Amino acid sequence: MSVDFRSAPLSALAFHDEFVQRHIGPEAQQTAAMLATLGVSSVKELIDKTVPDNIRLKNELNLGDAVSEANALAQLKAIASKNKIFKNYIGMGYHDTHVPLVVLRNVLENPGWYTAYTPYQPEIAQGRLEALLNYQQMIIDLTGMEMANASVLDEGTAAAEAMAMCKRQNKKSKSDVFFVDADTHPQTIAVVKTRAEHFGFEVFVAKADELANGDYFGALLSYPGSSGQVRDLTALIETAHNNNALVTVASDLMALMLLKSPGAMGADVVVGTSQRFGVPMGFGGPHAGFFAFRDAYKRSAPGRIIGVSIDTRGKQALRMAMQTREQHIRREKANSNICTSQVLLAVISVFYAIYHGPDGLKRIANRIHRLTAVAAAALKAKGFSINNSQFFDTISVNVGDNQKAIYQAALNAEINLRLIGSDSLGISLNETTSAADLENLLSVFGVTGIELTSFDEQILAGKNITANNAIPADLLRS
Repeated sequence: MSVDFRSAPLSALAFHDEFVQRHIGPEAQQTAAMLATLGVSSVKELIDKTVPDNIRLKNELNLGDAVSEANALAQLKAIASKNKIFKNYIGMGYHDTHVPLVVLRNVLENPGWYTAYTPYQPEIAQGRLEALLNYQQMIIDLTGMEMANASVLDEGTAAAEAMAMCKRQNKKSKSDVFFVDADTHPQTIAVVKTRAEHFGFEVFVAKADELANGDYFGALLSYPGSSGQVRDLTALIETAHNNNALVTVASDLMALMLLKSPGAMGADVVVGTSQRFGVPMGFGGPHAGFFAFRDAYKRSAPGRIIGVSIDTRGKQALRMAMQTREQHIRREKANSNICTSQVLLAVISVFYAIYHGPDGLKRIANRIHRLTAVAAAALKAKGFSINNSQFFDTISVNVGDNQKAIYQAALNAEINLRLIGSDSLGISLNETTSAADLENLLSVFGVTGIELTSFDEQILAGKNITANNAIPADLLRS
């Protein structure tokens, strides 16, 4: 029935409740039909008969009047405008990044790509499956491993899944202790500890060199470390293998554009996050965790794996492979209960890589590393010491008793730094860092009136020992 609005007062012409009507719940006629089927006269009577009185609220919810969708959006924008957007150099696995506009428009903002799940109907999802196959290949190439899955939730989840897989796969060790390098991101350690508690495993966190002194079924090492330190893990991994332990390495995809791969060092599993490959930080998530492993472990690996197959007409096609490993087939006997990938974010990261290409990614990685080397050289020239002599994009600066003062100066300049212990500050640079950003950052340490290009020239000429040795020659990717 048409409504005559010509005689309605102005207050009745305002939109205020259409959002609820359009988005939430059934219409009045549908509600009445359901209530009649249930044999009750009202929603209140239904609640009275089903919800115990002792758990019911005694007072009405203090809800304001309904507003229109446009007004609600305006109010949310007003709240968001109160946020202060700081420059973030905390690192710890999260880095600001430039999302290529073509990827932003056509993928990240495109509802057609919006899913966290791998496609269960391959006949209508060959495009998404191909993107995920490319993602897996990207992870394989950078980590130096033989296989990779189609993503997991984040680095912490990937590390916990790796611990579980090491236990399933390791038939030589009777130990229930898992070793974790203390120079691992704290959030990753926390997830591993939580998962271990429910598996009945013990987690031993110590400096990486302590790995040689105990009996473990597996180990998690970080490369680079959370502090930024880069070290060759080959000897440690060999020692672990000799002691019947399998080794997982948590790594950084951008760093691996320059660094020797963990696979070349002998790692059994490599995990991490692909966030900095074009995925916004998003206040900590969601991001796509990666999980790469040796071919020998493929039947024990968690998550979805995209494989190449043949369709009914004999043509090449893509599908999810080896699904008997998974909980939707084996249920409680599955290798893992992980069900959700981060497919949208995995696709974003591989399209970021495709957009830039190998040379573009190398250029980005080299620029990040050079800026970090310039920062280290400038800080050292000011009299500060750098705790980690070898690094990719992260340095730990010993500032002594000035930690709180410098940290506060950074906050005043709308800069977030990482507090390390009682005397150090962490700096982690990324692809969005400009020369002006670096000058502003250094100024909070009292480094002013200098020419950054002069330090760059020293590095290029091989005259700055600190910067030139930041990545040892034997750790450079060949």
